[in-house]
Amino acid sequence: MPLSVIILAAGKGTRMKSSIPKVLHKLANKPLVEHVYDTAKDLGAEEVIVIYGHGGDQVKASCKHFDAKWVEQKEQLGTGHAVMQAFDSVNLNNNVLVLYGDVPLTKKETLENLLDNSEGKVGLLSVNLHNPFGYGRILRNDKKQVTGIVEQKDASEEQQKIQEVNTGILSCNGETLKRLLNNIDNKNSQGEYYLTDIFELAEKDKIEIKTAQPESSYEVEGVNNRLQLATLERIYQRNIADELMTNGVALADPSRIDVRGKVEISNDVYIDINAVFEGKVKIGSGTNIGPNCVINNSVIGENVNIKANCVIENAIVENNCEIGPFARLRPETHLSVNVKVGNFVEIKKANIGDGSKVNHLSYIGDTDMGKNVNVGAGTITCNYDGANKHKTVIGDNVFVGSDTQLIAPVNISNGVTIGAGATVTKDVSEDMLVISRSPQKTISGWQRPLKKK
Repeated sequence: MPLSVIILAAGKGTRMKSSIPKVLHKLANKPLVEHVYDTAKDLGAEEVIVIYGHGGDQVKASCKHFDAKWVEQKEQLGTGHAVMQAFDSVNLNNNVLVLYGDVPLTKKETLENLLDNSEGKVGLLSVNLHNPFGYGRILRNDKKQVTGIVEQKDASEEQQKIQEVNTGILSCNGETLKRLLNNIDNKNSQGEYYLTDIFELAEKDKIEIKTAQPESSYEVEGVNNRLQLATLERIYQRNIADELMTNGVALADPSRIDVRGKVEISNDVYIDINAVFEGKVKIGSGTNIGPNCVINNSVIGENVNIKANCVIENAIVENNCEIGPFARLRPETHLSVNVKVGNFVEIKKANIGDGSKVNHLSYIGDTDMGKNVNVGAGTITCNYDGANKHKTVIGDNVFVGSDTQLIAPVNISNGVTIGAGATVTKDVSEDMLVISRSPQKTISGWQRPLKKK
């Protein structure tokens, strides 16, 4: 049966102590609600309806890339009331799955299990907790069939001993869900319309209630404060670390790696502590990543050695390169095979040819560099004139002496040698020697100035 997903994301999140709506707080650098949305799309949802309320403009602006329908819950009158707001927007002929914008780690497989063989039934995702305080308890009859749910504040002392609790996640045919919700009331301690009241009504109408449970309780844990957010962050990151190690990646410490996007890392890659991966990152076999490196939206080839404290962003690094320590590759950098980029080197929007070396304290920007070029320490491509960027072209087998400035636009042909301390402002033909410096003067009998008393 086609699937519609309703995501409840209207809560204020007072306990977050923040002006940011709760569902926009980030886990792995992605808003909580986006984790839920992505899961809904992975399930193949025909439509997604997001119920928003507090901070609605912020939520819609941050999530404008969602392929979703947006419905405002103007009054916060409970979860049942929130779902009712979607009925004018949802296809009631579909199976409807209700998810929560602050419950980010529910697995696709868990929800598929809930949805399997659920036609004509109400699906309920429950979980057994050692300490169920605060949760609605699942009520069952002698045949272990669900007869309803009682909230913590409305539960008797005996009912509070029940360890099977409601997660809030449920599925039901749209028409059936609407009919059941139209019959609930708000006669409870909170004066709210509880979504969970539909289960008692379903049992009375002889509608079978199918239950399913997640493998781990963290899948259904919500975020109400920053402590809970931090706890789920570490669970999320540890799960990724475990998967990487299972697939042959060596981690110096699986508790000190952060993946904030999607990574594709081959076997026999070694990752030292405090590595951060953002966006889409691909890393080839045999590569070594030193401590405290940040790699963002980049492709790293095989047998690359990235030393400590490097930052790589929107770059391509081919096989057998060596980078760092303390190097920065900025967007549109492309290192060909066997390139060496050393300490305190910054490269931006540059192609560095096979076997070339930029080893020390240099800036290379807006540059096409050929093969087997050696760039000395302190070299700068002066690519910005205060208004516009200009390009530097360096041919094959060029030697650039230390403390050289290449004033773009400039073209250095194959085989050129540039002496240390040069300032190059004009194009240079092949195999030329370039020297640009003031003649050295030596003065005998020089008396260094003395400090006045």
